[in-house]
Amino acid sequence: MDTPKEIFLKDYKQPDYFFDNVYLKFTLGEEKTIVSSKIVVSPRLEGSISPLVLDGVDLKLISLHVNGKELKNDDFRVDSRHLTLTSPPIEKFTLEIVTEICTQTNTSLEGLYKSSGNFCTECEAEGFRKITFYQDRPDIMAKYTCRIEADKSLYPVLLSNGNLIEQGDLEGGKHYVIWEDPHVKPCYLFALVAGQLESRDDTFVTRSGRKVALRIWAPAQDLPKTAHAMQNLKNGPVTLDTVFGLEYDLDLFNIVAIPDYLGAMENKSLNIFNSNLVLASPETATDVDYAAILGAIGHEYAHNWTGNRVTCRDWFQLSLKEGLTVFRDQEFSSDMGSRTVKRISDVSKLRIYQFPQDAGPMAHSVRPHSYIKGAEVVRMYKTLLGTSGFRKGMDLYFKRHDGQAVTCEDFFAAMRDANGADFSNFLLWYSQAGTPRLKVTSTYNAEAKTYSLKFKQEVPATPGQPVKEPMFIPVALGLLGSNGNDIPINSAYHDGKLEIITSNGQPGHTTILRVTKKEEEFVFNDIPERPVPSILRGYSAPVRMDSDLTDADLYFLLANDCDEFNRWEAGQILARKLMLSLVSDFQQNKSLVLNQKFLHGVKSILGDSSLDKEFIAKAITLPGEGEIMDTMEVADPDAVHSVRSFILKQLASELKQEFINTVKSNRSSEPYEFDHQNLARRALKNIALAYLGTLEDEAITELALHEYRTATNLTEQFAALVALDQIPGKIRDEVLADFYDKWQHDFLIRSDDIISYHIK
Repeated sequence: MDTPKEIFLKDYKQPDYFFDNVYLKFTLGEEKTIVSSKIVVSPRLEGSISPLVLDGVDLKLISLHVNGKELKNDDFRVDSRHLTLTSPPIEKFTLEIVTEICTQTNTSLEGLYKSSGNFCTECEAEGFRKITFYQDRPDIMAKYTCRIEADKSLYPVLLSNGNLIEQGDLEGGKHYVIWEDPHVKPCYLFALVAGQLESRDDTFVTRSGRKVALRIWAPAQDLPKTAHAMQNLKNGPVTLDTVFGLEYDLDLFNIVAIPDYLGAMENKSLNIFNSNLVLASPETATDVDYAAILGAIGHEYAHNWTGNRVTCRDWFQLSLKEGLTVFRDQEFSSDMGSRTVKRISDVSKLRIYQFPQDAGPMAHSVRPHSYIKGAEVVRMYKTLLGTSGFRKGMDLYFKRHDGQAVTCEDFFAAMRDANGADFSNFLLWYSQAGTPRLKVTSTYNAEAKTYSLKFKQEVPATPGQPVKEPMFIPVALGLLGSNGNDIPINSAYHDGKLEIITSNGQPGHTTILRVTKKEEEFVFNDIPERPVPSILRGYSAPVRMDSDLTDADLYFLLANDCDEFNRWEAGQILARKLMLSLVSDFQQNKSLVLNQKFLHGVKSILGDSSLDKEFIAKAITLPGEGEIMDTMEVADPDAVHSVRSFILKQLASELKQEFINTVKSNRSSEPYEFDHQNLARRALKNIALAYLGTLEDEAITELALHEYRTATNLTEQFAALVALDQIPGKIRDEVLADFYDKWQHDFLIRSDDIISYHIK
């Protein structure tokens, strides 16, 4: 049996043959499906003789023709994974293949299969080889035309990529459609859906004034829940394309929602989603779900250019298309809500999921498949180049590579060349595994009025990479004076030279330092007093940082920093230090006492009306138990849980009236709206209610019960449910039973929704 072999980036070779045009015909059947392909093949080097090797899995070959002539058995060979033409023509030729596939028995969720009674496809990364014999690799870019035939009563809707150019009825109760995609794409972006679906229709107008038809397809009973997704689909293209100077390139954009589809897929003009990422109503979806739909719709649409029009040369470059598109959808979601809160959420995911992996035996570089970290690398380009410089780089990237399959180096070159920038060792972010550790120490010379920051970086050894080179780390920096305002910084001595420093549009007097060596120092002149440094503003690089900031410095940043991310970060550092200290006390059987400075810090944030309410909710949320255990030499779950519960209850007790006032002042009887103002209001109200739920207090129980009964949406009802769940007794049991009885048969109500509203 032909077994798969491990593939390495160093072994990449250009294909010997390219495909220009692909014509596909699907005859869909209940027992079997016949797939006919007609492919125009061009040798990379005319006159050379090389076998043409096509990938294929679980396919039955019916016929094979070259230039209209059926091949004999001696002209090809077939095994369990390949069809090989031993001596194909030395000039451009037409290859015709007919195969038979059994979709009913395909349970791999790859290729063409049945899902909830519908035919659908999943071709990323290597699913197309389960549809027909093909060079199933992303650097084979071709134009596709697809004809689909099926029973009209069973499958009234037949969808594929591109524009619908023809449709009609056939004999025997069948019908057909023909779809044509005028843009080249790799086969992993091919898509087909056939089934009993209905559509919500709308339009949007592109930057140049073209009208594009929008359709969201779902089972008839689910169609009312597609309104939010359609609104995002209308808003997303306008926002995303305006920011990046792009435009949708077809006449139609389809989305299909299938209940048991795995995730979401950006197939050209035919996105397929799991229903949870499309369907929403205030009664069955929380703010978390609505935000997930917003992000998913934006992400898959953004792929139209970063992934579809310009795709990855090989799967080692996956972080390029995914990282760049994740960055774009993060920017889109940030524009729709609180940029700071979105940034906090993204960084938290990076630290929870990526950093532990970077420190373990599964550590790998960004290049293979790290989407989250890949987005951080893209963000560093923007930090270094500023908004206008980054846009220039993106413009050059699309100009050079539209319709091509590219590498991380191609993106790097576009950013560098468009700005004439010196990025020295920046490419190490794509090839070196592990999370860099950055140690920062400071010195102030009152007599000379100079302030220096020394940086020392280390990239820990990882499997296969015992020795690491220093990374290129952009450090966004602000220096706060005693009045809480930024001290202007225009230059610094670095490597014995005076360097002019620019802010690239960062908040306040933020400057961007370029740390590229293992050890280096920056000296700032004309600093009238010892400042408090705000380092890595906006989390300008995905590193672990240790600094000589004191607790007093951190409380000062928490109260004054103009960079809200670093205000949140200061609070989180203080909370982690407090929790670790109390864990030590707990382990030594000492009495636990809440630090009053920490209490006052939380109180000051809670009472600061100038802050965004969603940010306040984030800022007063304690670090999770897993985050604390990750910093311990020996994890102690019981101690961490006990300490965290103690702090929550103490804060709730000390700030009881403030939390009650917060709940009451953020009520609303208006119909549910998913906009930033209402989302932020609900977030603050719900975190206050969650704190109060830690108190076994009859008045609090009545308050939470009132919130449960009067809630007009699932977001607030969940929050009340979670608060009551913390209070043992008859009321808790009755409310949980009520909620279960009401929603037990609705697949959109998920247990992880409840979990997401606990104080994490």
